[in-house]
Amino acid sequence: MYTLGLLCKRMMSRSSQAIPIAAQAGPDELPLVFAPPGGGERPAGFAVELAGFHAFGQATRRTTTGFCPAGGPAREVPSFINEFWTARQRQASSLHEVSYRACFKPQLPRFFIERLTEPGDVVYDPFMGRGTTPVEAALLSRVPFGCDINPLSAVLTRPRLRPPTLEQVAGRLGEIAFDAPGECPEDLLVFYHPETLREISSLRRRLLARREHEPLDPVDEWICLLALNRLTGHSAGFFSVYTLPPNQAVSVKSQRNINERRHQTPPRRRVPDLILKKTRQLLGDVTPAVRHTLAGVADRALLLTKPAAATPQIASGSVALVVTSPPFLDVVQYATDNWLRCWFLGIDAQAVQLTVPKKLDAWQTAMTGVFRELQRVLRCGGHVAFEVGEVHAGRTKLEEAVLPCGVAAGLEPVLVLINDQQFTKTANCWGVDNNAKGTNTNRIVLFRKP
Repeated sequence: MYTLGLLCKRMMSRSSQAIPIAAQAGPDELPLVFAPPGGGERPAGFAVELAGFHAFGQATRRTTTGFCPAGGPAREVPSFINEFWTARQRQASSLHEVSYRACFKPQLPRFFIERLTEPGDVVYDPFMGRGTTPVEAALLSRVPFGCDINPLSAVLTRPRLRPPTLEQVAGRLGEIAFDAPGECPEDLLVFYHPETLREISSLRRRLLARREHEPLDPVDEWICLLALNRLTGHSAGFFSVYTLPPNQAVSVKSQRNINERRHQTPPRRRVPDLILKKTRQLLGDVTPAVRHTLAGVADRALLLTKPAAATPQIASGSVALVVTSPPFLDVVQYATDNWLRCWFLGIDAQAVQLTVPKKLDAWQTAMTGVFRELQRVLRCGGHVAFEVGEVHAGRTKLEEAVLPCGVAAGLEPVLVLINDQQFTKTANCWGVDNNAKGTNTNRIVLFRKP
């Protein structure tokens, strides 16, 4: 759709070198460089804060990012590079400890939510994945909105907005006949001990039967979430024999090869015990005060399962901030990753039409459609923090490709924030060294609705 021309290439080449912070304009001058039409104190103040950010011991580097809007002259926006939130694990609420591939850390949405919204504002993620943005928004007393065409997303998100108590979960587990006779798919025995598979299948049948008549209550929703989270993994805390990674499922054929190579057979795991153990972990930071905060916004939460470019359920001008990370070209195959979770939920994984374009032009076309919808739902002065990471070993900088998409939809680009980070544990478990392959930085383009 949008092709960066020679002029853009020259401009980006010229502007790609970092400018030492001491050589830049002073903070009082920064807003003049990029203040959007119509003014607005927050974007200017936000950029000044980024320029002077020093919380983790290093100064911010400033560059510019160039792009060519369709039918317009070449433009550029300021870019700020630093470690803006910690790269350490376990530095967020325990409620976030739900595995999901290609998810960003809770510190990312928190960084923008705290600076660009107030309690009671609506914060929205049109590609919510495991629900990091909605859950973090709710923890900060913002109203959580989320959307994802993948039906797993709402299942992973909704229970954490109304977490039950440990006693409620234990009581419900005690009511379930985990040894109920019924069909157990034999091909899944490559993952599970026969008795473990019987327990999984019994729980699955119970949840599906209850869902046929009415929506699951918060306790059953929580148990379903925990079962999905524990289906496969690499330790005794999961239902399965050793497999990788814990946030997706390899194929039956691949698991057979893993078992043969490791000379392993699936050990007996007790499903209710592991669900209760993981419940205790997820609720570790859920104090009475946290429950009170979540209860204050949960009734206003909106979680949709539909394409991000068509969300009529969200009122125009109702959203204060969007924080999201879209599919990155063909890097992640969500349907393949989630086949076992879809089986547990009774979902046909092949029927879920996910947006995973393989070509940059197609990706830009899809993102422009999403931006048009975001422009509609945003209130005037609202913001979009659009995280695009890096793909193709850093050769493709999606922030350069996404800027003209937002402009075409009527949004004003404010800045690019690049957060240096180390790999997550998933990358390490695959034997990949930090900063050697994959996504090494968060690259967030901030837009504003004039």
